[in-house]
This record gives sequence, structure tokens and C-alpha cells, in this order.
Amino acid sequence: MSPSASSSAASKKPRLPRVFVVRHGETEWSISGQHTGRTDLPLTPNGENIIRALGKRIVGAGKILDPSHIQHVFVSPRSRAQKTFELLFESVKQEERPSYELEEGVREWEYGVCEGKKTAEIRETVKPDWDIWTDGCPEGESADQMRDRCDAMIRKIVDMADAHHGKEETEGHHGDILIVSHGHFSRCFITRWCNLEISQGRIFVADTGALHKLGFQHRNFDERSLLGLNLYSEEE
Repeated sequence: MSPSASSSAASKKPRLPRVFVVRHGETEWSISGQHTGRTDLPLTPNGENIIRALGKRIVGAGKILDPSHIQHVFVSPRSRAQKTFELLFESVKQEERPSYELEEGVREWEYGVCEGKKTAEIRETVKPDWDIWTDGCPEGESADQMRDRCDAMIRKIVDMADAHHGKEETEGHHGDILIVSHGHFSRCFITRWCNLEISQGRIFVADTGALHKLGFQHRNFDERSLLGLNLYSEEE
């Protein structure tokens, strides 16, 4: 190796941590379009198969979700999210799997009276032009409350990433963070990560069993960016 090449390799800085968001796999209500918040539905057999196949594609040494580079995993308390995590890492040896924290902050939007209903039904019973991004959910969470919840999680995650920065060599990993959550939460989180108004969440789609990749530009924790949306999605 030439002196200049050696110097270049030595000066190469480790990348900043990345944040990965995975929406849980398919359920009966994700198929029907019913709003599913606290209702604890299991994954369908097809949903399990898709997540299991996704795990084999993206989880492992040298893959996009390398267990050796993950510093923390946040999982929604709903069983469909926990099952998704378990299936994602099923092909990884038990001793190499990251542990996870059940985090209420990444639970799905609290739908209140909208729980279990399709959008058309909500517009019949709540408001003819009901829009979750502006109207929120009666007896559930408003759009502003979702914004605040996502902002709190973002602050927590950025602080974790910042604290890890510079310790890549001593801790032996990039400090990546994984969130396993839900559709509306994912859309809200991505929206706020990109510093957009919460109402702009309507422009994003979060497919079941898909991966979203977030990070930072110019090695600056104040420049949050979207690196990939609905990666490896099986939805048409």
C-alpha cells in the first residue's frame, strides 16, 4: 500500500449511527384497512412468512441490519411488533441477537373511538371530512400529541447517537438503532425526523414488513435525513 493510500485509510472516519424503522408484519386488520392501535392482533401466517424471509435478506453480518453494529432496539409493546422482531432475528444465533426494550413511546397512534374502524366508517360516525393528520382521534391522540411523542423519541435517539459518537472503535459497533413499530407511528416518526410538520405525514407510506433507513448528513446530528423508504417491501 502506498503512503498516501495508507494515510487515507487511517484517516477514514467511522460513519454516524443510522436509525432503522420496521413496521410489523401483516395482520387481518392491516389487510382490511381497520385502524389497529391497542387491539393486540397477531400476525397472519403470510405476515410471519414475509417477516421471516425479510430477516434472512437484511439481518446478519455485513447486511443492512448487522447485529454487531446495533446499540439499541426499541419495540412497541404490542405482540405483533414483538413477534416481528423475533422473526426478523430468527436466523441469528441467540447469543448474537440484540436485546430489545419495550417502549411505549413507539406504540401506534391511540385511535380512541376510531379503533377497529375503516376510514369510511369514521367519516360516517365522527366527521364527514375526517382526516387523522388534522383532526386526530376523539378519545385518543391528537396529531399534536403524536408530534410531541415522536419528537421525544427523536431527542432520546439523537442523544444516544451523539453519546456513542467517537466510541466506535472501543465499543466495536456503529451504534445503529432499530425501532419495530406500526404504520401511523412510522409515518409520524419519519415526518418529524425530516423536520416536517406532522400533517405532512400523509405524503409517506409505511408498508407492512418494510424497512425505513434514516440518518444524518455531513456528519452533523442537526441534519437528519431520510436514506431509504419502504425498502424490501412485498406490498404491491
